[in-house]
Amino acid sequence: MTHTQLAVEPAAPSVETQGRARAPRARDRGVRALAALFLAPTVIGILVFTVVPIVGSVVLSFFHWNVIDDPTFAGGANYREMFTDDTVLVSFRNTLVFMVFAVALQLLLALVLALALDAKLPSWLRSVFRSAFFFPLVLSAASLSVVMKYLFNQDFGVVNWLLGHVGIDPVPWLTSENSAMVAVVLVYVWQQFGFSFLLFVGGLNNIPKEIHEAASLDGATGLRKHLSVTLPLLSPTLLVASVVGIINALQVFEQPYVLTDGGPGDATRTVVMVIYQDAFEQLRFGEASAIGVLLFALILGVTALQFRLSRRFVHYQ
Repeated sequence: MTHTQLAVEPAAPSVETQGRARAPRARDRGVRALAALFLAPTVIGILVFTVVPIVGSVVLSFFHWNVIDDPTFAGGANYREMFTDDTVLVSFRNTLVFMVFAVALQLLLALVLALALDAKLPSWLRSVFRSAFFFPLVLSAASLSVVMKYLFNQDFGVVNWLLGHVGIDPVPWLTSENSAMVAVVLVYVWQQFGFSFLLFVGGLNNIPKEIHEAASLDGATGLRKHLSVTLPLLSPTLLVASVVGIINALQVFEQPYVLTDGGPGDATRTVVMVIYQDAFEQLRFGEASAIGVLLFALILGVTALQFRLSRRFVHYQ
Protein backbone atom coordinates (compact mmCIF):
# COMPACT_ATOMS: atom_id res chain seq x y z
CA MET A 1 0.00 0.00 0.00
CA THR A 2 1.50 3.31 -1.07
CA HIS A 3 1.24 6.50 0.90
CA THR A 4 1.07 9.78 -0.92
CA GLN A 5 2.77 12.68 0.96
CA LEU A 6 1.09 15.91 0.38
CA ALA A 7 2.99 19.19 0.92
CA VAL A 8 0.75 21.49 2.85
CA GLU A 9 1.54 25.15 2.41
CA PRO A 10 1.18 27.30 5.55
CA ALA A 11 -1.84 29.46 5.56
CA ALA A 12 -1.20 33.13 4.90
CA PRO A 13 -1.64 35.34 7.99
CA SER A 14 -4.86 37.18 8.09
CA VAL A 15 -5.11 40.94 7.86
CA GLU A 16 -6.07 41.08 11.54
CA THR A 17 -2.95 39.12 12.58
CA GLN A 18 -0.71 41.36 10.47
CA GLY A 19 -2.27 44.43 12.10
CA ARG A 20 -1.63 43.07 15.59
CA ALA A 21 2.03 42.37 14.68
CA ARG A 22 2.57 45.85 13.27
CA ALA A 23 1.01 47.58 16.29
CA PRO A 24 3.77 46.65 18.82
CA ARG A 25 6.46 47.62 16.31
CA ALA A 26 4.80 50.98 15.76
CA ARG A 27 4.53 51.50 19.53
CA ASP A 28 8.23 50.62 19.96
CA ARG A 29 9.21 53.12 17.31
CA GLY A 30 7.07 55.76 18.99
CA VAL A 31 8.63 55.06 22.41
CA ARG A 32 12.14 55.24 20.95
CA ALA A 33 11.34 58.49 19.17
CA LEU A 34 9.90 59.98 22.37
CA ALA A 35 12.93 58.84 24.38
CA ALA A 36 15.26 60.38 21.79
CA LEU A 37 13.27 63.62 21.95
CA PHE A 38 13.65 63.82 25.73
CA LEU A 39 17.35 62.90 25.62
CA ALA A 40 18.20 65.29 22.79
CA PRO A 41 18.61 68.46 24.95
CA THR A 42 20.96 66.65 27.35
CA VAL A 43 22.99 65.01 24.59
CA ILE A 44 23.25 68.27 22.63
CA GLY A 45 24.26 70.12 25.81
CA ILE A 46 26.99 67.58 26.58
CA LEU A 47 28.29 67.74 23.02
CA VAL A 48 28.26 71.54 22.80
CA PHE A 49 29.44 72.42 26.31
CA THR A 50 31.65 69.43 27.19
CA VAL A 51 32.88 67.36 24.25
CA VAL A 52 33.53 70.25 21.84
CA PRO A 53 35.44 72.37 24.43
CA ILE A 54 37.56 69.36 25.44
CA VAL A 55 38.47 68.57 21.84
CA GLY A 56 39.04 72.26 21.13
CA SER A 57 41.35 72.59 24.15
CA VAL A 58 43.40 69.58 23.08
CA VAL A 59 43.80 71.00 19.56
CA LEU A 60 44.53 74.51 20.84
CA SER A 61 47.23 73.20 23.18
CA PHE A 62 49.43 72.66 20.11
CA PHE A 63 49.13 76.29 18.97
CA HIS A 64 50.14 79.77 20.10
CA TRP A 65 47.10 82.05 20.10
CA ASN A 66 46.42 85.42 21.72
CA VAL A 67 42.90 85.94 20.25
CA ILE A 68 44.10 88.99 18.29
CA ASP A 69 46.43 87.27 15.82
CA ASP A 70 45.88 84.05 13.90
CA PRO A 71 46.90 80.83 15.69
CA THR A 72 50.38 79.57 14.89
CA PHE A 73 51.34 75.92 15.20
CA ALA A 74 53.69 75.30 18.12
CA GLY A 75 53.89 71.52 18.22
CA GLY A 76 54.82 70.37 21.73
CA ALA A 77 56.35 73.71 22.74
CA ASN A 78 53.49 74.53 25.12
CA TYR A 79 53.96 71.24 26.96
CA ARG A 80 57.74 71.63 27.15
CA GLU A 81 57.37 75.16 28.49
CA MET A 82 54.82 73.96 31.05
CA PHE A 83 57.25 71.46 32.56
CA THR A 84 59.95 74.12 32.89
CA ASP A 85 57.70 76.84 34.33
CA ASP A 86 58.17 77.08 38.11
CA THR A 87 54.78 78.73 38.59
CA VAL A 88 52.98 75.86 36.87
CA LEU A 89 54.90 73.22 38.79
CA VAL A 90 54.24 74.97 42.12
CA SER A 91 50.54 75.26 41.27
CA PHE A 92 50.29 71.51 40.70
CA ARG A 93 52.07 70.86 43.99
CA ASN A 94 49.77 73.27 45.82
CA THR A 95 46.70 71.69 44.24
CA LEU A 96 47.74 68.18 45.25
CA VAL A 97 48.51 69.28 48.82
CA PHE A 98 45.20 71.10 48.98
CA MET A 99 43.36 68.06 47.63
CA VAL A 100 44.83 65.69 50.24
CA PHE A 101 44.03 67.85 53.27
CA ALA A 102 40.73 69.27 52.03
CA VAL A 103 39.22 65.93 50.99
CA ALA A 104 40.45 64.11 54.11
CA LEU A 105 39.06 66.79 56.42
CA GLN A 106 35.83 67.05 54.43
CA LEU A 107 35.12 63.31 54.55
CA LEU A 108 36.10 62.99 58.21
CA LEU A 109 33.94 65.91 59.31
CA ALA A 110 30.98 64.79 57.21
CA LEU A 111 31.23 61.20 58.49
CA VAL A 112 31.48 62.20 62.15
CA LEU A 113 28.49 64.54 61.88
CA ALA A 114 26.47 61.94 59.96
CA LEU A 115 27.16 59.32 62.64
CA ALA A 116 26.21 61.80 65.35
CA LEU A 117 23.00 62.66 63.53
CA ASP A 118 22.23 58.96 63.13
CA ALA A 119 21.79 58.75 66.90
CA LYS A 120 18.36 58.94 68.45
CA LEU A 121 17.24 62.49 67.69
CA PRO A 122 13.79 63.94 66.96
CA SER A 123 13.00 63.99 63.25
CA TRP A 124 12.52 67.78 63.25
CA LEU A 125 15.96 68.29 64.78
CA ARG A 126 17.53 66.06 62.15
CA SER A 127 15.91 68.16 59.43
CA VAL A 128 17.27 71.34 60.99
CA PHE A 129 20.83 69.96 61.07
CA ARG A 130 20.61 68.63 57.52
CA SER A 131 19.46 72.00 56.21
CA ALA A 132 22.07 73.90 58.23
CA PHE A 133 24.97 71.73 57.07
CA PHE A 134 23.87 71.74 53.42
CA PHE A 135 23.03 75.46 53.24
CA PRO A 136 26.61 76.74 52.58
CA LEU A 137 26.82 74.52 49.50
CA VAL A 138 24.02 76.41 47.73
CA LEU A 139 25.73 79.77 48.29
CA SER A 140 28.05 81.38 45.78
CA ALA A 141 31.63 80.35 46.55
CA ALA A 142 32.93 83.78 45.52
CA SER A 143 30.53 85.79 47.72
CA LEU A 144 31.06 83.42 50.63
CA SER A 145 34.84 83.76 50.26
CA VAL A 146 34.51 87.55 50.40
CA VAL A 147 32.80 87.24 53.79
CA MET A 148 35.40 84.75 55.00
CA LYS A 149 38.18 87.11 53.91
CA TYR A 150 36.93 89.60 56.49
CA LEU A 151 36.44 86.94 59.16
CA PHE A 152 40.07 85.75 58.75
CA ASN A 153 41.54 89.27 58.63
CA GLN A 154 44.53 89.51 60.96
CA ASP A 155 43.67 92.93 62.40
CA PHE A 156 39.88 93.04 62.79
CA GLY A 157 38.68 89.55 61.86
CA VAL A 158 36.26 87.68 64.08
CA VAL A 159 38.43 84.53 64.07
CA ASN A 160 41.41 86.29 65.68
CA TRP A 161 39.06 88.14 68.05
CA LEU A 162 37.74 84.80 69.32
CA LEU A 163 41.26 83.37 69.56
CA GLY A 164 42.32 86.40 71.58
CA HIS A 165 39.70 85.53 74.22
CA VAL A 166 41.49 82.24 74.89
CA GLY A 167 44.95 83.81 75.00
CA ILE A 168 46.13 83.09 71.44
CA ASP A 169 47.97 85.83 69.58
CA PRO A 170 46.54 87.06 66.26
CA VAL A 171 47.29 84.67 63.39
CA PRO A 172 48.20 86.10 59.95
CA TRP A 173 45.77 83.73 58.27
CA LEU A 174 45.90 85.20 54.77
CA THR A 175 49.33 86.84 54.71
CA SER A 176 51.62 84.04 55.90
CA GLU A 177 52.84 81.18 53.72
CA ASN A 178 52.37 78.78 56.65
CA SER A 179 48.75 79.63 57.41
CA ALA A 180 47.30 80.84 54.08
CA MET A 181 46.71 77.30 52.77
CA VAL A 182 45.16 76.35 56.12
CA ALA A 183 42.64 79.20 55.82
CA VAL A 184 41.79 78.24 52.22
CA VAL A 185 41.27 74.60 53.22
CA LEU A 186 39.03 75.54 56.15
CA VAL A 187 36.84 77.83 54.03
CA TYR A 188 36.57 75.24 51.26
CA VAL A 189 35.71 72.39 53.64
CA TRP A 190 33.13 74.49 55.48
CA GLN A 191 31.29 75.10 52.22
CA GLN A 192 31.69 71.68 50.60
CA PHE A 193 31.27 69.11 53.36
CA GLY A 194 27.46 69.35 53.26
CA PHE A 195 27.37 67.26 50.07
CA SER A 196 29.38 64.42 51.60
CA PHE A 197 27.33 64.75 54.78
CA LEU A 198 24.06 64.12 52.94
CA LEU A 199 25.61 61.17 51.11
CA PHE A 200 26.66 59.61 54.41
CA VAL A 201 23.26 60.25 55.98
CA GLY A 202 21.59 58.44 53.08
CA GLY A 203 24.12 55.61 53.24
CA LEU A 204 23.60 55.13 56.99
CA ASN A 205 19.83 55.02 56.51
CA ASN A 206 20.28 52.18 54.00
CA ILE A 207 22.17 49.99 56.48
CA PRO A 208 19.71 47.48 58.00
CA LYS A 209 19.23 48.03 61.73
CA GLU A 210 19.32 44.26 62.25
CA ILE A 211 23.03 44.21 61.40
CA HIS A 212 23.83 46.71 64.14
CA GLU A 213 21.65 44.83 66.58
CA ALA A 214 23.46 41.56 65.76
CA ALA A 215 26.83 43.27 66.21
CA SER A 216 25.71 44.60 69.60
CA LEU A 217 24.68 41.10 70.66
CA ASP A 218 28.15 39.88 69.68
CA GLY A 219 29.69 42.45 72.01
CA ALA A 220 30.64 45.18 69.48
CA THR A 221 30.13 48.66 70.91
CA GLY A 222 31.05 52.22 70.05
CA LEU A 223 34.09 52.73 67.86
CA ARG A 224 34.64 49.00 67.33
CA LYS A 225 31.13 48.59 65.91
CA HIS A 226 31.61 51.51 63.51
CA LEU A 227 34.99 50.23 62.30
CA SER A 228 33.89 46.61 61.90
CA VAL A 229 30.31 47.05 60.70
CA THR A 230 29.39 50.61 59.72
CA LEU A 231 32.42 51.55 57.61
CA PRO A 232 32.51 48.36 55.49
CA LEU A 233 28.79 48.70 54.75
CA LEU A 234 29.26 52.41 54.06
CA SER A 235 32.26 51.87 51.76
CA PRO A 236 30.29 52.35 48.47
CA THR A 237 29.11 55.74 49.72
CA LEU A 238 32.65 56.57 50.83
CA LEU A 239 33.86 55.79 47.32
CA VAL A 240 31.33 58.13 45.70
CA ALA A 241 32.04 60.91 48.21
CA SER A 242 35.82 60.59 47.75
CA VAL A 243 35.63 60.53 43.94
CA VAL A 244 33.42 63.64 43.81
CA GLY A 245 35.47 65.35 46.52
CA ILE A 246 38.80 64.78 44.76
CA ILE A 247 37.47 65.90 41.36
CA ASN A 248 36.12 69.12 42.90
CA ALA A 249 39.26 69.76 44.98
CA LEU A 250 41.56 69.42 41.96
CA GLN A 251 39.52 72.18 40.26
CA VAL A 252 39.45 74.60 43.21
CA PHE A 253 39.50 78.24 42.11
CA GLU A 254 37.13 80.64 43.86
CA GLN A 255 38.38 80.28 47.44
CA PRO A 256 42.12 80.85 46.84
CA TYR A 257 41.43 83.47 44.17
CA VAL A 258 39.24 85.61 46.44
CA LEU A 259 40.95 84.94 49.77
CA THR A 260 44.62 85.25 48.83
CA ASP A 261 44.85 85.75 45.04
CA GLY A 262 47.28 82.85 45.06
CA GLY A 263 49.57 84.45 47.63
CA PRO A 264 51.51 85.18 49.58
CA GLY A 265 53.90 84.57 46.74
CA ASP A 266 52.65 81.37 45.12
CA ALA A 267 51.73 79.63 48.38
CA THR A 268 48.06 79.11 47.46
CA ARG A 269 48.19 79.38 43.67
CA THR A 270 46.27 76.48 42.14
CA VAL A 271 46.24 74.96 38.66
CA VAL A 272 42.91 76.48 37.65
CA MET A 273 44.15 79.89 38.78
CA VAL A 274 47.17 79.56 36.49
CA ILE A 275 44.91 78.49 33.62
CA TYR A 276 42.67 81.53 34.21
CA GLN A 277 45.61 83.94 34.43
CA ASP A 278 47.37 82.56 31.36
CA ALA A 279 44.21 82.58 29.27
CA PHE A 280 42.31 85.72 30.31
CA GLU A 281 45.00 87.97 31.76
CA GLN A 282 48.00 87.17 29.54
CA LEU A 283 46.03 85.97 26.49
CA ARG A 284 48.14 82.81 26.18
CA PHE A 285 45.35 80.45 25.27
CA GLY A 286 47.58 77.74 23.85
CA GLU A 287 49.66 77.51 27.03
CA ALA A 288 46.53 77.59 29.19
CA SER A 289 44.98 74.79 27.12
CA ALA A 290 48.09 72.63 27.60
CA ILE A 291 47.85 73.06 31.38
CA GLY A 292 44.14 72.24 31.22
CA VAL A 293 44.84 69.05 29.25
CA LEU A 294 47.37 67.95 31.87
CA LEU A 295 44.90 68.68 34.68
CA PHE A 296 42.23 66.70 32.84
CA ALA A 297 44.63 63.76 32.50
CA LEU A 298 45.49 64.02 36.20
CA ILE A 299 41.81 63.91 37.18
CA LEU A 300 41.21 60.90 34.93
CA GLY A 301 44.24 59.12 36.36
CA VAL A 302 43.34 59.72 39.99
CA THR A 303 39.72 58.69 39.40
CA ALA A 304 40.78 55.50 37.59
CA LEU A 305 43.15 54.69 40.48
CA GLN A 306 40.33 55.14 42.98
CA PHE A 307 38.06 52.73 41.14
CA ARG A 308 40.93 50.25 40.79
CA LEU A 309 41.64 50.35 44.52
CA SER A 310 37.91 50.14 45.30
CA ARG A 311 37.92 46.50 44.21
CA ARG A 312 39.76 45.68 47.44
CA PHE A 313 38.21 48.10 49.89
CA VAL A 314 34.59 48.56 48.77
CA HIS A 315 32.08 45.97 49.97
CA TYR A 316 28.65 45.79 48.40
CA GLN A 317 25.74 44.23 50.28
